[in-house]
Amino acid sequence: MNDDWKFHLREHKGAYAAAAMFVVIFALYILNHQAGWTAPVITTAANKGVLLAIVAMAQTLPVLTAGIDLSVGMVFVLANCVASHLVVGTPLQAAFGVVAVLAVGALCGWINGAIIVYGRLQPIITTLATGTVYYGIALGLRPVPGGDVHAGLADALTGSPGGVPAMLLVLLGVVLLVWVPYRRSVSGRAALAIGSSEAAAYMSGVNIGRTKLIAYTLAGLLAAIGGLLLTFVTYSGEASSTIGGVYTLNSIAAVVIGGTSLAGGAGTAIGSVFGALVLRTIGDLLFVFDLEPLWQPLFQGFILLAAVSLGSLQLLKVSNRLDLFK
Repeated sequence: MNDDWKFHLREHKGAYAAAAMFVVIFALYILNHQAGWTAPVITTAANKGVLLAIVAMAQTLPVLTAGIDLSVGMVFVLANCVASHLVVGTPLQAAFGVVAVLAVGALCGWINGAIIVYGRLQPIITTLATGTVYYGIALGLRPVPGGDVHAGLADALTGSPGGVPAMLLVLLGVVLLVWVPYRRSVSGRAALAIGSSEAAAYMSGVNIGRTKLIAYTLAGLLAAIGGLLLTFVTYSGEASSTIGGVYTLNSIAAVVIGGTSLAGGAGTAIGSVFGALVLRTIGDLLFVFDLEPLWQPLFQGFILLAAVSLGSLQLLKVSNRLDLFK
C-alpha cells in the first residue's frame, strides 16, 4: 500500500503542485481584497474560474493522446451562440435547448476526431481549420452580440445557495460524471497508452481510432458545457474570435500548469482544473494589487513561460517516457 501511495504521488505530483499553488494565490487574493471572504467575491471568482476549468478539461483529453485541440475555444463560442438561441422559453424548451447545445459540441468534437483518424491529418492542423469553421458558424448565428437564456436556469447556476457557488457544484458534477468514468474506462487507459507510445499501444491491441474519436468527442462535449455556462453568466451570446482564442491558449497553459505532459501519456484533468483556477486567480490578484493593465499580460506571460519550461525540463531528463512513472 505504501508503494501504491508513492506511485500515486509521483503520478499526480503536478496536480498536487497546481492545487497548492492555487491555495496560496487565492489566499493572497482574499487577504488583499477589500471585501475579503464574502459570498459575492467567492461566487464571482467561481463563475469565472469554472468556465476556463471546464475548457481546460476539454483540452486535457486530446493532449493525453499526444494530440491537441485548437478548436476548443471556438466550440466554446459556438455553444454560447447556439445556447443564446435555443435555451429559452418554457422549462421543457430550455431543457431541449441544453441537450441540443451539448449535442452540437459533441458533434464538433467527433468531426475533429474523424478527420484526424480517418483523414490521417495532424491534430494541430485539423483543429486549427475546424475551429475557423466553427467560428464562422457562430458568427452566422450571432453577427452581433445578443440573444437570451432561460432566466430560472441562469439564476440557479450563477448563484450561491447555502453560501456555496453553484458553479463549483456544476464543476464537481462534470468531474464525477465525465472525467472519472472516462479515466477509469478502457478508453481512458488506452488514451494514456497511445500518448506514451502509439506504436506500442497498437501492437498491444489498443483500438487507436476509437480511442481518439472518444477523446475528441468528449473534448467537444466539455467545451460545449463551458459555452453553455458562459451563456448563463452573460445572459447572451457573442461570436468573439478574441474570446475563443484566449480560452484556447489559456486551456493549453492550464493543462501544462496542472502537470499534464504536452507529449502525452501523463496527466490528469484534475490538475488542469487547478491550473485553470491558478490562471484566473493570478489575473484577479494583479487587479487587486492595482497593477497597470498594460503590465498584467507581461506578468501572466512570464508565469506561463515558467510553467511550460518546468514541464519541459522533466521530459528532457528522460530517454524513455515510461521513466516518468518510475
